[in-house]
Amino acid sequence: MPAYWVARSKINDPVEYKKYTDLVPGIIAKYGGKVLARGGKFQLMEGPDKFQRFVVIEFPTFEQGVACFTSDEYGKAAAFRRSGAGEVETIIVEGGEATR
Repeated sequence: MPAYWVARSKINDPVEYKKYTDLVPGIIAKYGGKVLARGGKFQLMEGPDKFQRFVVIEFPTFEQGVACFTSDEYGKAAAFRRSGAGEVETIIVEGGEATR
């Protein structure tokens, strides 16, 4: 069953944040991820307007999404944004039926 990595972010330092975003596509691909939406047009429907960038990535399984996020290579890439270049909230949610 597929899973979705959903992130919303605020970029504080575009130069440092780009060091992170330059590394992430290869890491995501290594874990079978496919970017469905990244940084495109959006309309905030409800909630705080703190975030300006939204990302949705599909993984073949929940476990692959979690493995990607917790991998050493992702941690090294994320260190660029975690140093203050950006603020991010990330979830991984299993897809499938809306009700079980």
